[in-house]
Amino acid sequence: MAARVTDRPSANPFVALADRPVRAAVLGALSIAFSAVLVRLSGASPATAAIFRCLYALPFLAVLAWSERRAYGPRPAAQVRLAWLAGIFFAIDLVVWHHTIEYVGAGLATVLGNTQVVIVALLAWWLLGERPSNRVLAAMPIVLLGVVLISGVIGSGAYGSNPGLGVVTGVVTGVSYAGFLMALRRGNADLRRPAGPLFDATWVAALAAVASQVVGWLLISVSLPRLPAVLTSVILTIQPVASVLLGILLVNERPSVVQLLGAGTILAGLMLATLRRRPNADPIAEPELG
Repeated sequence: MAARVTDRPSANPFVALADRPVRAAVLGALSIAFSAVLVRLSGASPATAAIFRCLYALPFLAVLAWSERRAYGPRPAAQVRLAWLAGIFFAIDLVVWHHTIEYVGAGLATVLGNTQVVIVALLAWWLLGERPSNRVLAAMPIVLLGVVLISGVIGSGAYGSNPGLGVVTGVVTGVSYAGFLMALRRGNADLRRPAGPLFDATWVAALAAVASQVVGWLLISVSLPRLPAVLTSVILTIQPVASVLLGILLVNERPSVVQLLGAGTILAGLMLATLRRRPNADPIAEPELG
């Protein structure tokens, strides 16, 4: 017998934060800030780390997704397919990002991955015909300058085994991360059940890749459809800031002054691109990307 869709409160306890999506997104960003440091401490290879961080998350997500399906019925097929697409992007993101951690350290790798803020705008312009705002266009050369500074091309004593290659893989991470966020957000249209799309994306990511994942991404999954896209991108820049600090404090990473300047330049560019929020934006309505 098919599950009956009801109007009961969400079966997912994380949705209790739905009326405070900014708080949920901030907590989620802080939770996943530990990801790069934990991968570095694990000593696992990039593919192994990607597979097992997804596999460890699946049992917890499965329970939440099952309770959501029991309460509200199956999700529309189009949303399921979008979640699968998000999983493919997530697998690429994880594997390439874990290589970036090896090349340039946990903190700087996280900063590079968060170039997704401007990449989302470029993808929306290319795929959806949505021209970026003047702020985003102004931020792009600033972010590019930060990437160059992190690469070690300028100055000496750059941190990392191969910071130049780390910049390349870091930008690839940003592209795949942008695809993941865009697809997951579109596939998460039912505000009552964020675990279902994340479960689908995670098991697909685990297969394609052949524990910060649970709490951090559930909090972000709750907040994504409830906030304007630009505000979500700003909040997620908390992650690279925290990751740089955690890398310095916990695993003795020592980026050079020039690299730290590059990281700060990238973050300044991201903030310039996304800081302004439309005053009359409806946090529940589907916002435009870019």
